[in-house]
Amino acid sequence: MRRLTAFLLTLLMLLSLAACGGQTSDPPAEDPDAPDTGAGEPVEVLPPEPEPYDILDPTVMPEGGVRDGVTYVAYDGIVEHLFFHPVIAYPELAFDGDAQANGLDDYMVTVDEYNKILQSVYDKGYVLVDIGDVWSETTGEDGQPKMVKNTLYLPEGKKPLILSYDDTNYYDYMLQNGFAYKLIIGEDGKIASWGKDPQGNEVVSRDLDAIPILDKFVEEHPDFSPFGAKGCLSLTGYQGILGYRTQTDTKSWSEAQEANRQKEIEAVKPIVAELKRTGWTFGSHTWGHIRLGSKSMESIQADTARWFDEVGSLVGPTTILFYPHGERPDGNDWQNTGPVFQYLQSQGFRVFASVGIESFSYIKKDICAVICDRLHPDGTTLRHSRDRYLQFYDAKDIMDVTVRPQREIDWA
Repeated sequence: MRRLTAFLLTLLMLLSLAACGGQTSDPPAEDPDAPDTGAGEPVEVLPPEPEPYDILDPTVMPEGGVRDGVTYVAYDGIVEHLFFHPVIAYPELAFDGDAQANGLDDYMVTVDEYNKILQSVYDKGYVLVDIGDVWSETTGEDGQPKMVKNTLYLPEGKKPLILSYDDTNYYDYMLQNGFAYKLIIGEDGKIASWGKDPQGNEVVSRDLDAIPILDKFVEEHPDFSPFGAKGCLSLTGYQGILGYRTQTDTKSWSEAQEANRQKEIEAVKPIVAELKRTGWTFGSHTWGHIRLGSKSMESIQADTARWFDEVGSLVGPTTILFYPHGERPDGNDWQNTGPVFQYLQSQGFRVFASVGIESFSYIKKDICAVICDRLHPDGTTLRHSRDRYLQFYDAKDIMDVTVRPQREIDWA
């Protein structure tokens, strides 16, 4: 009955959209740091089909019942998904009126805003879940592999939330624009950030970067992460990872450069290990932040091989692929399964994440894969999408208009 009702609701929505001729989606958020400067408009996100409830796998995370005074109950609703870019530690450097200021205003949040968002989603009853626990690969009745949505057993009254973080590479352009420079392990053995303040002083902190900030928040609110999950770090590779320059330059590469690269590789390994130990996971954002909807198959294959060689070799296997620019391969990945999608799936990716106006997911019928959209708290949505994000926070309470550029705000 639920499937029939959901189908009829979706049909009515599609007919309404067709009659009105309205746009079905915001343009996907794009990263200002992209090395791929090829032309191409963002791909429109079509309304998803409702996810069938009758294919849910009996897998649980963890089993239901009462443990330590907490009652865990089955949850089969939407798993919300928010993603961030690195957060701005020093707004006075980010919003100084230079050529980067408006782009940073569009795509980032400040440390203060990020702290407020975490507090708000916690207050509204969300708990963190690992993106890798939401879906599983299994064998269907036809003997073919398929993806299934797992039953999540959550503390009673709580709602699941996935967090992901794009471009946690700490690109060169960030270093002069108010961001942390890299992740390190502090004297207390915990992940911290290293960078420089506006006066050029070196700063080691757990309060100036999204990753250690979330670590601290969970330490103070352990019920926010009842299963030990934190977030998934979406990595490119063209300027290394996590602030360490582990990449190669195939145009010219000296022995000295390779020696420095190997030094950076050894330095980042304990960072990766500690992140994994404390609940963080990793996904691919492609090596070169490339547009999967417009690049040739040959260039996508070369980029994927390079990501596995230079990034996957350091962070380990992953089944998660985050689309750069939110651009979908083959034009429309939930209606089409074209050659690019088939190739990426053949490389081990099973969960394909884009950007949209809601946290929908859709299990593909013809190939073992699931596609999902995530929402993007940033300057653009803080300014222009207040109502859409009220289930998580109120932009009026979050946005620090005193430090951001004086640009249009819909709700003001």
